[in-house]
Amino acid sequence: MKKKIVVALGHRALGTTLPEQMIAVKNSAKSIADLIETGNQVVITHSNAPQLGMIHAAMNEFGTNHSDYTAVPMSVCSAMSQGYIGYDLQNAIREELINRGIFRTVSTIITQVIVDPYDEAFYTPTKILGRYMTAQEATIERKKGNYVVEEPGRGFRRVVSAPNPVQIVEIDAIKALLDADQVVIACGGGGIPVLQQDHHLKGASAVIEKDLAAGKLAEEVDADELIILTNVEKVCINMGEPNEKALDEVTVDQAKTYMEEGHFGIYNMLPKFNASVSFVEKREGRQALITSYDKLKEGMNGKTGTIIK
Repeated sequence: MKKKIVVALGHRALGTTLPEQMIAVKNSAKSIADLIETGNQVVITHSNAPQLGMIHAAMNEFGTNHSDYTAVPMSVCSAMSQGYIGYDLQNAIREELINRGIFRTVSTIITQVIVDPYDEAFYTPTKILGRYMTAQEATIERKKGNYVVEEPGRGFRRVVSAPNPVQIVEIDAIKALLDADQVVIACGGGGIPVLQQDHHLKGASAVIEKDLAAGKLAEEVDADELIILTNVEKVCINMGEPNEKALDEVTVDQAKTYMEEGHFGIYNMLPKFNASVSFVEKREGRQALITSYDKLKEGMNGKTGTIIK
């Protein structure tokens, strides 16, 4: 039987600017094609922070300078980022597969993810994004009810919340494409955060942690493995200390202990471990792999990376 794998691509796998992304996705496509070539079913999700910030800044700058246009909601910017990152990814993966003599349709699903309006994250925004603003512009944003922080000497920037993913709206479409043996790109940037109001889905001014959404996606498609590709070959504990140690294979209980001891900070490795542990412990036989995208093949062969099982 084919192994079902969810792969989460981090910032390094996509680049920051459009030219960087065009190059980065070709390299990432090779790693994804390696998984497909060995007979796996693959679902891909990805980060979008630089792209989302660029779109948000551009669209709102445009609205500021053209009276006939308005500012664009964060949820719409998230949808735009999913579309153009998915476009580049699916074309790069398709091309790489065809070069290897493999024909497989690659599809991007613009994905909404329901969040809880009472999530504590809405009271403590943490994600900084978008352009730098003047003090006057920051005051206008605050009057709208938005959070703004100052970076001394540089200006003010918008801060948004990062609520937990509750439910993937398009999960049935994702499953149907997987059942049709397609390669699926979904939940880009953690998904478009939406609030459910009866039958209406209202875009939330927030972002969802990509790794937590990847874990949720892996859980809902009943994947066998979750792979989180980041900028390090292995996760380390006691970072920067004389007793720094790279982790090879750890159990769920060991991973929980390391998290409780504070080894992974708050915004870097912690979400990756949270997502991995939550996914692995829900069904026997699952595992998660955290490594860099250029070491994926070695990681799949057990030669590197941090494995949680």
